[in-house]
Amino acid sequence: MSTTTEELADVATRPETRGIELIADGERHGRARDLFLVWAAPGVSILNFTVGATLILLGLELWQAFAVILASALLWVFPGVIAASGPAAGTSGSVVTRAMYGIHGNKVFVAFVGWFIGAVFLSLTWLASSFMGSVLLAQVGISDPVWVPIGVTIVVSAATILVAIFGHGLILRVYPYLAAALFAIFLVVAAFILPTADWRYAAPEPLSGVPLWSAITIGFTILASTPLSFINSPDIARYLPRSTKPSHIAAATALGGALPFAVFTGVGALLATGLSADGFAAGIDVALFTMLPAWLGPMLVIGVIINTIALNAMTAYTSSMALQAIGLPLRRIPAAIIVGVVGTALTIYLVLSSSLLEAANLMLQFLVVVSGPAMAIFTVDVLLRRFAYDGIDLFDERPGGRFWYTGGWGFAGLIALLLGAVATAVCLATDVWAGPVAESTGFIDLSVPIGMIVAAVAYALLLRTPLAKGGRP
Repeated sequence: MSTTTEELADVATRPETRGIELIADGERHGRARDLFLVWAAPGVSILNFTVGATLILLGLELWQAFAVILASALLWVFPGVIAASGPAAGTSGSVVTRAMYGIHGNKVFVAFVGWFIGAVFLSLTWLASSFMGSVLLAQVGISDPVWVPIGVTIVVSAATILVAIFGHGLILRVYPYLAAALFAIFLVVAAFILPTADWRYAAPEPLSGVPLWSAITIGFTILASTPLSFINSPDIARYLPRSTKPSHIAAATALGGALPFAVFTGVGALLATGLSADGFAAGIDVALFTMLPAWLGPMLVIGVIINTIALNAMTAYTSSMALQAIGLPLRRIPAAIIVGVVGTALTIYLVLSSSLLEAANLMLQFLVVVSGPAMAIFTVDVLLRRFAYDGIDLFDERPGGRFWYTGGWGFAGLIALLLGAVATAVCLATDVWAGPVAESTGFIDLSVPIGMIVAAVAYALLLRTPLAKGGRP
């Protein structure tokens, strides 16, 4: 049965049935500046507190932690740049990447890379709300270590998927209000944290030389994983009119993500300066409750849950279109439900096996193995094509189509992605894996810059070879 234009209308009051289908010019609406608050709502997160505190735990001085935070915040320019491909193509970013990886190659890319990124962030943010909700419920006598966090996870994930089902129209309508509520809650929380902070904090054993650079680079890698993971930014911008300036789209997206990221990650670093070793051992979520008045604890949990729903609804929404781009015969709404079930299962596993700090740090570091090179390739492609994508060409799956490349495989993008991932892995330094380059340098983690540079340069050079014949910019 065909779908009418009215059924596909982008409104907040009913579920969005449109998935990766092309958006006609007559159906476009909105302004670039609307993207600022859409991206700000997910950024006001307790996960930022957690990774900010990690910088102090690594042994950095406060000013060094702030420098790392600002450096990593600059990486938000990459989601901003690629977001402009959405209005140009009129479809999801998981379809736009056919220009890089080919018709068949893109299915492999989306299945492994896109889904991995989505699953990690779904699970991490649901994990944060699960731990926080469990701490709050324990204060009123509900403290089962297994079923309470599982119950919280299921309730929050159900609300998240409901928002994802209603889709873009609801996201655009309610996220500005969510952003305002989250800013208010987290600013009040920050007001109680700041008096406990030691603005003259000095590390017990100040780092210098190789150990200092190891801590700085590992911290940068953990923080960089957040902006580099948002390869889905074109999905949120794709309804904008084709005439919208790419620079405006990039600025609104980048600033919306970067500002709350920098502010609240900085607050997390300040929080850590007032924590004892026992406080770290108990967990950031527990430590927060000990320093807040009784009336504010429930508000913080509400804020965490709102943020979790905001971030994960966006992730589930875009991941549902990724399932369609893989080629599965699914409408977007059933695809969103499948995403929710998979993400919930992974979260429950992490709830039963990890602390929030351990899970966040380890998974965020490993995330850059795929997210950094993928973001670099996408950015290079967008810039070389000067933000010009033809949606009709992207949906031409016939042999000989513009993005058919070699048998449906865009080897220029796939080879560059593989080279970038290998370069990232050999430079990565984690508790469970240290690449040979990281080991030889004293665990200095250069995975993000090296992996992205290798992927970007390799892709730009391979586009000049017969591997990209017919589809090069």
